Amino acid sequence: MSASIRPHQYFAFIIAALASGIAGASAQSKDAPRLHTHQSYIEEVMRPTTLDVKDPLAVFGFVLDSLPDRVKVYPTENYFYFSFTHDGMPYAGNIRLDASDRDQGNVQFGYFEQATGWRDETPTVFRVLDESSGVRLEKLERFVYRLSYRDKSVVFELNDLSQVTPPITALAPEEKFIGPIFDDSGIRFFLVYNSAIKNFLYILDETVKIADDFVRSPRTDHILVGKRTGFVFYRDHWLNRKILIGVYEENVRVNNYLDGPFDQLPDNFIAGETLRRAILEVDPRLKGQIDRFGGSPDGEIRYMIAPYKLYKEEREFDPVDRCASRKRSSQVAYYRCFILDQEPQDFRARPSLTRPANTRKKSESEAPIPPQ
Repeated sequence: MSASIRPHQYFAFIIAALASGIAGASAQSKDAPRLHTHQSYIEEVMRPTTLDVKDPLAVFGFVLDSLPDRVKVYPTENYFYFSFTHDGMPYAGNIRLDASDRDQGNVQFGYFEQATGWRDETPTVFRVLDESSGVRLEKLERFVYRLSYRDKSVVFELNDLSQVTPPITALAPEEKFIGPIFDDSGIRFFLVYNSAIKNFLYILDETVKIADDFVRSPRTDHILVGKRTGFVFYRDHWLNRKILIGVYEENVRVNNYLDGPFDQLPDNFIAGETLRRAILEVDPRLKGQIDRFGGSPDGEIRYMIAPYKLYKEEREFDPVDRCASRKRSSQVAYYRCFILDQEPQDFRARPSLTRPANTRKKSESEAPIPPQ
C-alpha cells in the first residue's frame, strides 16, 4: 500500500473502482448488439399456432393485442410494418394511418404470405377498417393517434420530421424541396424536384447518422454502394451531396424493407399543391386525375416516383458515370444524366394488376418483408 493513501481512502478507492466497473459493464450491455439465434428461428417455425388467417379482423386483433401500449411509426407514408409465423409459414403486413383519410377514422390493414425469389405471387388480404368494423382511430395530437379494437388500445406516434430541411448548399438553383423521407430501410432522404429537367431526385440526408456503411465502386470513386441496403449513390460533381441512382432489383421484386424510397413519400409534410404541381409538370396528362398526394380519386393507385435504376451488377451504372463526367460543364445537361426512370414493370404489385405506367398500387403492395 502506498504511504500516501490511508486505509479508509484505499477501501473507498476500491469501492469506487468496483462501482465504476459495474456501471461500465451495464453501459456496455445496454449498447451491445442484439443476438439472434438459429435455435429461436427453428423453434418459431416449428411451434404450433392457432389463428384464422382468412379473417382480417381476427388477424388485426392478434396484431393489436401483440403490441405494447405505444409504438413508433417510422416510415413517412405512415406504415407500421409487422411479420409473424403461423404454422411454419411467414407472413408480413402493415397497419397504415394514411395522411389522406386517417382524420376521418379510416385505418388501412393488409397482410400476405411473404414473397420469395422463387414464389413472388402471393394473395394479399386488405381491408379499410373504421368504426363500422369495431375499429376506432382517435387523433390525440398532430402526429399521435390512438387505435382501439375490442379491449385493446395502442397509441401510434408518427414520425415528426416537420422541422427537417436540406442544407441550402444541397439544392441546385432549379430544385424545389418537396419533403423529408424516412424510408423503411432506416435511411433518410430529401425528395427534391428539378424543374429544369422535369425530374425528381432522392438526395441522401447526411444531417443525421446514416444507418449503413458505404464502399466505393472499383470502377469510379463517384459511385458508393450501401453494404446493408444495396442502395447506390452518386457523389455529385456540382454540390456536396449524394444522389440515389440504384436499388438492388431482387429487393424490389420480393418487396422487402430495402426496395427503395418510392413507397415512402413525405405525406405528412407536403405543403399544399407542391407535389401535384411537380407531377403535372412531368406528366400534364394527369391533370384532374390525381389528388395533392399524387393518388387517384378512388385511392387505388398512386404516381410512382422512382428516378433510379433497378440493378443486378455495379457495371450497369457505367453509363451514368460516363454521362456525368462528360457533361460537367453544363449543370442542366449534367442532371439529365440522373433521369433513370424504370421501364413499365410492376415488381411491387400484390396481386399483379394492369394499370398505367409510372403508377403504384397504394393498398395491397405496401407490406414489405424483413430482408433475410
